[in-house]
This record gives sequence, C-alpha cells and structure tokens, in this order.
Amino acid sequence: MIKVDAVELLQVLNNTPPEQNIMLVGAHGIGKSQILRTFYEKEKKMPLISFFLGQMSDPGDLIGLMQKNAKTGHSEFLPPYWWPNDDKPITLFLDELNRARPEILQSVMDLTLNRTLAGKSLPEGSIVISAINYGDQYQITDLDPALVSRFNIYEFSPTHEDWIVWANKENLDRRVISFIQKQPHFLDGKNEFSHADEILEMGIEKTPDRRAWERVSNLIKKVDRIDELFVTIIAGIVGVSASVHFKKSIKEIAKLDPEKVLFAFNTKLFKGLKLQDYILGNEDIFLFINKNEYDKKKKTILLKNLTKYIKHLKKARFQEAIAHFASQLENPNFEKVLALIFTDSEELMLEISDYIEGIDL
Repeated sequence: MIKVDAVELLQVLNNTPPEQNIMLVGAHGIGKSQILRTFYEKEKKMPLISFFLGQMSDPGDLIGLMQKNAKTGHSEFLPPYWWPNDDKPITLFLDELNRARPEILQSVMDLTLNRTLAGKSLPEGSIVISAINYGDQYQITDLDPALVSRFNIYEFSPTHEDWIVWANKENLDRRVISFIQKQPHFLDGKNEFSHADEILEMGIEKTPDRRAWERVSNLIKKVDRIDELFVTIIAGIVGVSASVHFKKSIKEIAKLDPEKVLFAFNTKLFKGLKLQDYILGNEDIFLFINKNEYDKKKKTILLKNLTKYIKHLKKARFQEAIAHFASQLENPNFEKVLALIFTDSEELMLEISDYIEGIDL
C-alpha cells in the first residue's frame, strides 16, 4: 500500500477525478478528517458530510427513511437530512468503514459504484471518500473485496513536520508546538509509564495523538503557569509520560525569537546559543514566514535580516545550522518561504547556494 503524507494527500485529492473513490488507511487522531474538511470546504467550497459508520445502527441515517407515496401507493425513501437540495456536488466522508454493519456496507456498495443511494443519484461531481482505522483496539468488519476494489487506497502517514506547520497556522499554543518540535515522538507516541494491568486490559490506556495535543493547547492557551493541577489534567488528555515531559519542556523557553531576528536583527540575540537553539530557531523562522501574517511593507527588512542571519551562522561556523536551514527549503510545507527567498532576494539566494556548492562531498 502506498504511503502519503499531508502534502501528498492534498495532491492526491486535487488530481483524482470525482468519479473515483478514495480510501484512507491510518491510525485514529492523525488529522484525516481535518485535512479533508479544510481542503473541500475552505478551498473547494464544497460541503463535506461526515458519517461515523461504526456508530451507525440504522441505514436510515445514510439513505433516508421509507414511506408510502400517497399518490402512487408505492413505497419510497424520503431524502435524508443531509441530501443536497440545490443539485450542487458534495463530498461524502465515510469514516470507520471497517466498523460498519453489513446492511450499511450494502448501501455503500451502491454509492461507490453508481453514485446512488436508495434510487436517488448524487449531484454530478460529488465525491466519495472513506477511511478505516487500523489497530488491535478496533472492532472491525471484514470488507468485501468487491467493495475494496472500488477505491483508490492510500495509507495516510503524516509527518510531525506536517502537524507543526498546521498547528502554527491554527495558532495552537506556542508551548505545545515547541514541545513537539523538540520531542516529535510524543506527537503520536506510546506512554513510557506503565499503568495498572486491569486498566490496560480494558483498552483505555491513554496515549498522545494529534487531536489530544490540540485539546491541550485549548486548555492552556490563557494560562501562563502550568502547575501540578494542569499537569494532572494534561495527563488525562495525552497520558502521564507525555504530560511529565511537557511540564519539563516548558521550563526551557525558546532562546531565538524569529520576529526579533527578522525585524530587529542584533548579534546580541545570539549570545550563548548552542547548535540546538539554532536548529529550533530555523524552524521557528520558517514557520513565522510561512504563516504569512507579517506586514508586507517590511518584506525588504525581513530579507535583509535573514541574509544577515545566514552570514552570522557562517561567521560563527555553525555549518550544521546552515545545512539545516538549507534542508528546510526542500520541505514542501515551506514552498512560500522558498518562493520568497528565490524570487525577492538574490543576495540571500547566493549565500545559500554558495554554501551548498562549498560542501565537500
């Protein structure tokens, strides 16, 4: 099965014809529905209708309810509540497909092949996407090979860099983003602390995931000091180990402010910094520029100071930091930064190019 990250998934969505169905396979809480909603509702201006098929006990929610037509005397299905009245295309997201009851899967068969439900045709251009969660903790239904064959199937495996870029755009709490930058294994990680065996057997061990970190951000956004009470609350969201490590990490305040580097450059900003500080600083600079919320009248100042920053790294012989900066330009999440540098600053482009050409291979 082919793996795709967040950037590649958007490319798949953008280039797949609407008559072809897509199935996403992946763990829970990794952002499948979030990406789909942003792409179709915000970018494509198409309604996204989500169904959690594993929680659906009656096909009526999907296909509508049966009634007798008073004129003809025939039985027919009433349109369900979500059915489009304006004949404009919609996107149906069928989540938890592998947890659906057999009678619901029967309706999905008709939907994926003919774009019809109970004899009613979806508006032309409508899209059908399904998702299945893998893992031993899920009660799953074996899917008919005939149904599976109707989907283009991709394993969705987003990187932690994908999440950091998204979190920055969505203004998640800076402390949460910084923690995942430093310790990315906690984004979707397992707890290191063991719990009582009987709790584990119940299948309710708490481990961090991407949705959970968003909840942590919402919890602490207006809180300056994370005391033991908040550590306890956070442990209930992402687990004990992640909560303890998060508490430790927020004591280590970021030492390089990207806004000061870009708009108030001064060599005093770098006093006492170590390589790791520059690595994290590079990422914060890219995130800041990529967010695209700075005053565009200050673009010239930004590019001049960014050039000064690269020259400072060269002078201080932080070659690894320059290499990391150059590698960030290859990240498809930062295409805006790449375009800014290579379109509007020849000097900065030459500084980076000279470094790359000077590497002794």
